[in-house]
Amino acid sequence: MSKSRLLLVVIIAVLIGVFFAFDLGGYISLDGLRARQDAITAYRDENMLEAALIYFAIYIAVTALSLPGATVMTLAGGAFFGLLWGTVLVSFASTVGATLAFLIARLLFRDAVQNRFGSSLRAVNAGVARDGAFYLFTLRLVPLFPFFVINLLMALTPIRTLVFFLVSQLGMFPATVVYVNAGTHLGKLDSLAGILSPGLVVSFTLLGLFPLIAKKLVDVIKSRRVLKQYPKPERFERDLIVIGAGSAGLVSAYIGAAVKAKVTLIEKQDMGGECLNTGCVPSKALIRSAKFLAQAKNSQHYGIRQTSVEFDFADVMERVHRVIDTVAPHDSAERYESLGVEVVKGEARITSPWSVEVGKRTVTARGIIVAAGGRPFVPPIPGIEDMGYLTSENLWELRELPERLVVLGGGPIGCELAQAFARFGSRVVQVEMLPRILIREDPEVSEMMTARFREEGVDVRVNHKATRFLVEDGRKVLLAEHQGEEVRVEFDALLVAVGRVANTANYGLEELGITLTKSRTLEVNEYLQSRIPTIYACGDVVGPYQFTHMAAHQAWFASVNALFGSFLKRFRVDYSVVPWATFTDPEVARVGLNEEEAREQGIDCEVTVYDIDHLDRAITDEEARGFVKVLTVPGKDRILGVTIVGEHAGDIIAEYVSAMKNKVGLNKILATIHIYPTLAEANKYAAGEWKRAHVPRTLLNWVERYHRWRRG
Repeated sequence: MSKSRLLLVVIIAVLIGVFFAFDLGGYISLDGLRARQDAITAYRDENMLEAALIYFAIYIAVTALSLPGATVMTLAGGAFFGLLWGTVLVSFASTVGATLAFLIARLLFRDAVQNRFGSSLRAVNAGVARDGAFYLFTLRLVPLFPFFVINLLMALTPIRTLVFFLVSQLGMFPATVVYVNAGTHLGKLDSLAGILSPGLVVSFTLLGLFPLIAKKLVDVIKSRRVLKQYPKPERFERDLIVIGAGSAGLVSAYIGAAVKAKVTLIEKQDMGGECLNTGCVPSKALIRSAKFLAQAKNSQHYGIRQTSVEFDFADVMERVHRVIDTVAPHDSAERYESLGVEVVKGEARITSPWSVEVGKRTVTARGIIVAAGGRPFVPPIPGIEDMGYLTSENLWELRELPERLVVLGGGPIGCELAQAFARFGSRVVQVEMLPRILIREDPEVSEMMTARFREEGVDVRVNHKATRFLVEDGRKVLLAEHQGEEVRVEFDALLVAVGRVANTANYGLEELGITLTKSRTLEVNEYLQSRIPTIYACGDVVGPYQFTHMAAHQAWFASVNALFGSFLKRFRVDYSVVPWATFTDPEVARVGLNEEEAREQGIDCEVTVYDIDHLDRAITDEEARGFVKVLTVPGKDRILGVTIVGEHAGDIIAEYVSAMKNKVGLNKILATIHIYPTLAEANKYAAGEWKRAHVPRTLLNWVERYHRWRRG
């Protein structure tokens, strides 16, 4: 604690101590006020200005220090200065005092609270930043809420001081008038409880609810203003129209059908979307075949002197398609039709807030969900269009293994496919313009994966910015800039894996005025609702996480809000605990903060690392590499984030995801029985490492003395 803060704490402690030590509260109690009413009145009559200033200063001190007596002080304002001047004095004194209390609490507590609970308070901070004045005004209107508690709690949030001051003065004014008016009849008051009748309490409560009701009415008015320019159907054919049959669209349709809504699902290409047909499923099938090949080539690690493996890359790709065909029935039109969903093949175009045109048919519904997914982003590098490049969409038509492959991009997709093709025998050059691959992970993760890739033959080139593609004498060449020099890389095939972009064009959104964000996704609110109140969106078209599991997660919120949000409660989408994995070998999985993000955001944390090299199961499987890194609140076992690098990291991290979601700390993970020998034991051992660093040394010293005494 800084010297200035320590001095402030001492001053406040002394003042509060003096208040109670000398029983100053007796002077500002109802009985004390009535006992001294004549003397105070006489002093006021002779020294009006001085009396007002003294009263003003005492009121500020009482409220600034959050001392008991503010209510009686308000009554005193009416008793000694009348309704008009009493109201003026109390209104400004209470606001100044509340603001001082707010500033004191902010100085002493906000940084500590935000550093310790920042991740949990993210949603609260965002809500206050957006609607803090509204929330504060509502609380101030209801005198049942202790004002000193409001001062303290608001101080911990990002609300601006000037906003706090102005809104507090306005919000406290009605109650101030009531109490000051009661003070003008001080002699008739038997107790403070008599000031507010039940009817008056109800009136204040309704007054406090008024802003909430008004906000709802404003939302309704805004919605009607947006919708009034479009003709509304007299009746609706469906309850919900879902555009896109990927993960987000399928889950939206499933939820709609589960609650007995009439749902139409429109898909212009293949059911299952990108994940089934060109993304998660085929890539993991390819990675598994590549891993088997790598294990066979390294058979000596398993006590087998030599193995011989023959393969045809075309057969590998046929297996990939067989896997797709095996999974496809889970996402098929037949399955969803059996659930009661109408599945329509065709290109959708939204023609109004309630209607979608597909082919020659127009379908109407109360709500529309856009779940059109995304596509690979191809950067506008000169000459790239002449390269016949591959992306995660058309890669699966490949039947011949490229001898020399350039992978453009060092993110998860680029890393997964670069390693896989290198294991099949391609000479892979991975080109990344940033200083390291897997830039969203901690530096040691990037370093570990770079070393592994190079060990397996991947030529990883970071800080290389692709500037141009060209063909020379029939040879394809990439020109890249590295440290101010031009680098040439010849190749036979180019795989572009630099990210994805949302599918937001050509289905009517532009005509309806639905805007895009800076990241080129659809702009929606916390309920996944667009500016057109009947149109929601989820999945890759809105981000911010372009994962299949996140698309499914968002779909629940979008569908429930679209179906029931008009009359029942709406639900804000929850991004508090988001896991993901990169399926390289070893896998990289993460949930919550990593160490670099915590440092950038100024979040205090402890870091605990357990090396998987020591895990028995990893040793038996010849997979003894990687680590579990856990970030916790300093001095506590509450988990802020976890990064795991290792075999099946994407599976192992599930325990931490559940722990964070359900507020379970490392102590309980340590106390949980884990089967031996399994990779999941790494979670328990990581918790053990944390516990070892937090053993009570003093207590153990006394226990040691106890044992020594027992031994004689």
